[in-house]
Amino acid sequence: MNIFVAGATGVIGIPLLKLLHEAGHAVTGTTRSQGKVATIEALGAQAAVVDVFDADALERAVAAAKPDVIIHQLTDLPDVIDPNQRAAMSARNSRLRSEGTRNLMAAAKAAGVRRVVAQSIAFVYAPGSKPYRESDPLDSSEAQRTSIAGVKALEDAVLNTPGVEGLVLRYGRLYGPGTWADRPPAGPLTTGAAAQAALLAVTRGAPGIYNIAEDDGEFSVEKAKRELGFDPAFRFS
Repeated sequence: MNIFVAGATGVIGIPLLKLLHEAGHAVTGTTRSQGKVATIEALGAQAAVVDVFDADALERAVAAAKPDVIIHQLTDLPDVIDPNQRAAMSARNSRLRSEGTRNLMAAAKAAGVRRVVAQSIAFVYAPGSKPYRESDPLDSSEAQRTSIAGVKALEDAVLNTPGVEGLVLRYGRLYGPGTWADRPPAGPLTTGAAAQAALLAVTRGAPGIYNIAEDDGEFSVEKAKRELGFDPAFRFS
């Protein structure tokens, strides 16, 4: 298949390119930086330098790639977290999830892409009985207002674009090399397992939402295990 990976040089994008290449897919990966083109090409993919906020350029890039499937792994997060910049970081990431996803889905529809797999987050459920399931409500508190707005915009665009099969992967808290944590206290997920879930969702699973995390009782991952074949113990080597 032809796969278009938006956000190909992030902590999930890199292992995902490797897995897609090993699975025999033809891949185009995006970056905003010309300096990262060589990284994408070294992983066996074609590189497209494009800013997701430039809707016209993004539409041209998707059309040129002629993908069967788009995988949305875009985030706007620093390599090292600064507690004093959390509000600004949240705002930037929320804008990417809302405006960036809207542009990506418009490009997908224009190019006749049949399936889109998108990264979301699982750690925004309203406090309640655990493990949290995909049907549980999201947190409506003021503290989560900015993040929830972005998540809802992303998920609505992916799940409700006519003619596109949308799958949303609600990832747990990432840990390991390149992330902010050695291991988070609850709902952990390695970048390799996150990438594996995206690979599986290229060909498996009905449209909808899937929790993707280790099976520690924080989030129910039964749906992902059953429908995608997701393995929480997967580790990328």
